[in-house]
Amino acid sequence: MSAAGKPDFALTCPLPAGAPAQVLLGHGSGGKLTGDLIEHLFLPAFGNRHLEERHDGAVLDCGGRRIAFSTDSYVVNPIFFPGGDIGSLAVHGTANDLAMCGARPLYLSCSFILEEGLAMETLARVVHSMREAAREAGVQLVTGDTKVVDRGKGDGVFINTAGIGLVESPTPIAPRSVRPGDAVLVSGDVGRHGMAVMAVREGLEFESAIESDSCCVAGMVLNLIEAGIEVHCLRDLTRGGLAGALAEIAEARGLPIEIDEASVPVDDDVRGACEVLGLDPYHAANEGRFIAFVPPHQAGAALQVIASHRHGARASRIGEIGRGTSGTVAARSPFGTRRIVDRLSGEQLPRIC
Repeated sequence: MSAAGKPDFALTCPLPAGAPAQVLLGHGSGGKLTGDLIEHLFLPAFGNRHLEERHDGAVLDCGGRRIAFSTDSYVVNPIFFPGGDIGSLAVHGTANDLAMCGARPLYLSCSFILEEGLAMETLARVVHSMREAAREAGVQLVTGDTKVVDRGKGDGVFINTAGIGLVESPTPIAPRSVRPGDAVLVSGDVGRHGMAVMAVREGLEFESAIESDSCCVAGMVLNLIEAGIEVHCLRDLTRGGLAGALAEIAEARGLPIEIDEASVPVDDDVRGACEVLGLDPYHAANEGRFIAFVPPHQAGAALQVIASHRHGARASRIGEIGRGTSGTVAARSPFGTRRIVDRLSGEQLPRIC
């Protein structure tokens, strides 16, 4: 801060066209508003080479060993949903961010922000769920913090987790490593987490319950590395879904991506629910899915490795990296038409993770 009490950094674009004067729900969506917030406020204030990677975590050199470091906060509403809850989500989400850096997740911190009046039984359920998720993911919760806010000010419970892992990949796994011709793989069906939460929140009933895909994906990633697959980039499909993740990579690398819509796995229940609600499954959040960019000659072997894992049974090759500098994502329909796939400007489903 300067002597006058003003920030000692300058916004790159203090008032972008159409920029809101207040924080909106869409600023936390992982879409265009989130990107604008990062680009015009956070990067000018905190920018360094690690942040400029635009990755799910930072890869740092510590005494000759490379470690991955990441953090995330969880505000999902409701806190319990089919296939998971805010506790297991907080473990899976941060462990998965570390895995996207090619790291083996090892340690997590956990901070609870609790609302006065939260039932102890509810908190115990969340804590026990975190314990089981950590055990399955092979991580330990080693430090933490607890804060309590006034009744009506915290919506039950919010959780922040930060994590550290050892990088196992011999080569950098990051957007800058993506190359023209790379195959684009997805580890499973998309859109389930967002629709599972939405159905519970809105009291919607479908023929069969849609369960969240929330799980730890580190095992699949480590299997790829141990199999000698040259993984160029990974990105988990959380806020913004498949569309947001693809658009982020295309923009960061400045290369076009083309996907085949017929190859993108979407459960019939999820597709039907999205049609009823007027939503796009490509933009719905996932919490146990990722995309991988690998050399085309290794795509088949990589798919076999992912599919051999119990959470990767529906892995699929969905597209490829093109040549040029457009930095856009296009989807080919089964009828041969093409459409641009982009990040949403606002929030399709708020409070989803």
